[in-house]
Amino acid sequence: ASASNTLARGGAGATSTGNNGSHGARGSSAPQPGVLKINPFKRAPSVPKTFAEDARGMLRRAIVAVQEQRATEVSYETLYRAVENLCVHKHGDSAYEDFSSGANARAREVLRALDGHTIGDNEVVLANFDRAFEEYCAQALTLRSIFLYLDRAVAHGASISGRLSLWDLSLKLFHEHLEKCQGVKTRVVRGLLHAIERERVGEHIDRALAKRALRALHALGVYGEAFEKVFIEASQEFYRKEGNEYSAQTDVSDYLKHCERRLSEESERCTNYLDASTARGLMRACEQGLIDAHIGDILDKGFVDLMRQHRIDDLHRLHKLLARMDGLDRLCRAFVTYLKQQGTAIVKDEENDKDMVERLLAMKTAVDEIVTKAFGRTAADGSNDIFINGVKESFESFVNCRQNVPAQLIAKYIDSKLKTGNKGATEEELEVTLDKALMIFRYISGKDVFEGFYKRELAKRLLHGKSASIDAEKSMISKLKAECGSQYTQQLEMMFKDIDMSREIMHAFRQSIQENAALPKGIEMNVNVITSGSWPQYSTVDVKLPEQLAMLQENFQEFYLNKHSGRKLTWQNSQGQCVVKAQFANGPKELFVTLFSCVVLMQFNAKPTLTYKEIASESGLEEKQLKHTLQSLACGKTRILNKEPKSREVNDDDVFEVNSALSERHFRIKINSIQVKEQAEENKQTLEKIFAGREHQCDAAIVRIMKTRKTLSHALLVSELLAQLKFPTKPSDLKKRIESLIEREYIERDRD
Repeated sequence: ASASNTLARGGAGATSTGNNGSHGARGSSAPQPGVLKINPFKRAPSVPKTFAEDARGMLRRAIVAVQEQRATEVSYETLYRAVENLCVHKHGDSAYEDFSSGANARAREVLRALDGHTIGDNEVVLANFDRAFEEYCAQALTLRSIFLYLDRAVAHGASISGRLSLWDLSLKLFHEHLEKCQGVKTRVVRGLLHAIERERVGEHIDRALAKRALRALHALGVYGEAFEKVFIEASQEFYRKEGNEYSAQTDVSDYLKHCERRLSEESERCTNYLDASTARGLMRACEQGLIDAHIGDILDKGFVDLMRQHRIDDLHRLHKLLARMDGLDRLCRAFVTYLKQQGTAIVKDEENDKDMVERLLAMKTAVDEIVTKAFGRTAADGSNDIFINGVKESFESFVNCRQNVPAQLIAKYIDSKLKTGNKGATEEELEVTLDKALMIFRYISGKDVFEGFYKRELAKRLLHGKSASIDAEKSMISKLKAECGSQYTQQLEMMFKDIDMSREIMHAFRQSIQENAALPKGIEMNVNVITSGSWPQYSTVDVKLPEQLAMLQENFQEFYLNKHSGRKLTWQNSQGQCVVKAQFANGPKELFVTLFSCVVLMQFNAKPTLTYKEIASESGLEEKQLKHTLQSLACGKTRILNKEPKSREVNDDDVFEVNSALSERHFRIKINSIQVKEQAEENKQTLEKIFAGREHQCDAAIVRIMKTRKTLSHALLVSELLAQLKFPTKPSDLKKRIESLIEREYIERDRD
């Protein structure tokens, strides 16, 4: 019922406004046109006494009709208005109870029906549950639309407070009856577990059905307690068994692929139909069963093979899997152990010393590729990364396990690349090779050993003109300077300056002797004047030069000393090289020989046959040097001289003559000296000089520390020396140097 307004022309009790503009007049004897009149209700409107019961009865019948999927007696709009009127007239609680009773009865009926269906496989159980719950939800939504006014009143708390929304109430009632029917819940969960296990072994399942069933459990609030916990436990057992079986039956490579595939499948399963909250526990169960329990076996059985075979993809897969389990520390330890074993085997393989550097470089290249591509590390990661630190630790360990030898071989390796004989390499390739060699050089602890041998080989290249490229030589010096500082390369840079200065001196000398008719013609002489402190120390060997050479030598000495008074020239004959023109039966040849060989060969211009004693008398060479020289000329691969009797050793009663029947095809012939014993002795001398230099450095460091600290205990002094010295040394050696300084009174023991 509602009040109504009546539009009338005048009448008693109406207040009106006349057209003449007057105000406040009370009525008139005759109605005035255009006047609004409102009549009050004669009695207050009232609601029929049976209104609430009629409306509730109609709604209860509608609830039953919807649940039984029948047509309602009246339209949904009429039902909606009935709910609205109940709420407006304070009967909302009654309407809520009617909805609750209807939903409760339906939930009980549905679940009892499901509980009675005990026959059928797991998929049928899931299908029945899904269909029943879907129908229940559809009916609940239909009824909610009818009771929407009530639902909004509950939501806003206008007239009904402290109640669940109608949808939540429907789910709560279904959940309560589901808890009473444990058999239904158990069969649904078992059906889901069975379906997932079937899918894991490769069978096809109805994922949409599984997804709907799982969402139903989640909506009912039993997903975590009823399904997730049991599912995680079942997954742990499944992957524990599978991990044990597969690890025993397959190799590491296939096992890693299987683990990766399983993790991908479980991740996809979480995305497709499992709840997002399950992902973490499920992936953890998979990781523990397949990876964590077998990390030791994987690393022990297959890691070495993966490294040896350079299986980048498998190593990347292993790194990615172990990263999920915080297992990178174990992987790094296995990685470092492998590197140390392989590197130590290379360094200690004395029979293949000539290939050591090449093998180390190949190993470093392979390791860098693994660290970059398989482990995903770059130089930008720096020293904070365990794998980059592991590589550094490993190489420093095995490169220095054989003291001094790797440093010597690296120096010789670089020498071989910078010599003129290194053909087929472009400047860019040479730069790359030098950079690679420096990578190994960085790990050497005794860099002074490398410096000593590199200086010796550099001196040979510069003095004998064997350097392939001066630019490459200077580039290498720059690289060493960047690595070790300017003091490290100071003497090496001085060697280049001496060579440049020598060119200028020789240019001036040649101009000065052009008008000197007394000098022999047809002989060219080139002299390198080197500073004794910057170059390797050479032993002085006396020799009687042929008259032509002696005259040129005296002329140059006079020229140089006139220009540089106060200086002294010492001729290093052992470093001299000569090109000798010779005539043989098959034509002229040019012989590249040492100065000593030249002295011996020139004697045969005067006499075709000479005895050993005659050669020794005329050359003035000491016995050891002369025998080495004659061995090179008469016992080598290319024999310029014939020796009687024939043997590989030179004796005092041997007779020599020119091999006029020399059959060498080349015009220029290089005669190499016998260097096996000479090389070993030269290496020994170089090391002795290096160790002597170390002693001086130790002495200087001791004095420097004591001048700063004044008084210091022996243990602290040794500790500071070990920290300051840049080469490996032993406390016992330092003790000897301290004793030596005490004897020479540079320092003294504290009398107290």
